[in-house]
Amino acid sequence: MTKIDATNYSITVRHGDFGGELCFEAKVKELPDLAEYADSWQEAYELALDAIDTTATLLAEQGRDMPLPASGVEDYSGRVTLRVPRTLHRSLALMAEDEGVSLNQLMVSALADFRGFSAGAVAQWRVVPVTQAPAKNPARQR
Repeated sequence: MTKIDATNYSITVRHGDFGGELCFEAKVKELPDLAEYADSWQEAYELALDAIDTTATLLAEQGRDMPLPASGVEDYSGRVTLRVPRTLHRSLALMAEDEGVSLNQLMVSALADFRGFSAGAVAQWRVVPVTQAPAKNPARQR
C-alpha cells in the first residue's frame, strides 16, 4: 500500500455551535461524511489528518480505493473562455472604460467579489432583533 499524504486533502476548519457546543469542526471535502470536533483549531485539524490516514488504511484493508485529493491550483491555467450576450459585453466594456481598467480586470474583480459573497453565504447566519422599525420609504408606497 502506498502511503498517502493527508495534508494534500482539502480540510476546512470552522468555529461554531455544533450540537449546542461551541467548538471547532474539521471537514474533508474528498470525504464528505468525515467530521472531527475539538476545542482548538489545531486539534481539529490534526484529528482530521489522523482520520484521513485511518480511512485510507481501512479502505486498503477492504480492497477499496481511497478518494484522491482534489486538484491543486497548479492544475488550472487561469484562462477561461466565456461567451456572453453582446449587450452584456458592451455594458461591461463601457463600465471598464469608465473605471479606467481593462475588461479583464473588471471581470476578475467582479468574479472575486462574487466568490467572496458566496464564501460568506455559507456562514452560519444569526437573527439579530431589530430594536426599532425601519423608516418607510415613501417612494415605494403607491
